Amino acid sequence: MTVDTRALEPVNVDVVSDVMCPWCYIGKRRLEAALAKLDDVDVRVVWRPFQLDPTLPADGKDRAQYLSEKFGGPDRAAQIYERVSAEGAREDIPFAFDRITRSPNTLDAHRLIRWAALEGVQDAMVERLFRLYFIEGADLTDRAVLVDAARDAGMDGAVAERLLSSDADLAETEAEIVHAQAIGVTGVPCFILDNTYAVAGAQPAHVLETAIRRAAAERSATR
Repeated sequence: MTVDTRALEPVNVDVVSDVMCPWCYIGKRRLEAALAKLDDVDVRVVWRPFQLDPTLPADGKDRAQYLSEKFGGPDRAAQIYERVSAEGAREDIPFAFDRITRSPNTLDAHRLIRWAALEGVQDAMVERLFRLYFIEGADLTDRAVLVDAARDAGMDGAVAERLLSSDADLAETEAEIVHAQAIGVTGVPCFILDNTYAVAGAQPAHVLETAIRRAAAERSATR
């Protein structure tokens, strides 16, 4: 007997991610490709915060300095990003690393993503932030950039500006990051299915599709 998985509660996919992580952008594209093949399974995607480098100051750090400290210099960084660029091209992401001038502290960006979920535009918010950083080279610590991104994603810019000017949800966002670390997330992206299974890394679309189908099948088997 075939079980209609659409009659079940959606499979929850929590994507632990950081908007300064190029593999997370690639992972987003691969998740989208997987979801396109899952028209018989309901899936609820929620983006969760993570910080690859929580030591970055609130206004970020000069990109050249950051790369020098992290990779030992621009030449080594270029070698690493060459592979990332190639993988991005396969997913139609035209990475423009040379446009990035600052490596950002991403807490405010994550707060925006949190608020966007309440407005039903979280995916659009994540997409806009990725594009701003990796393709347009925008400074994600610039409040005006973030407010414009909120508007572009469909949020009320004035509300976003007011919230960003406060400490709203700062502690909650930091607590989510701590929680991710506590459950064993050490790198991103990490796809957590129904709070039970984790798929680590920017896995191919077919891997994500298979994992989500397995989660849906196990749920239906316990009904």
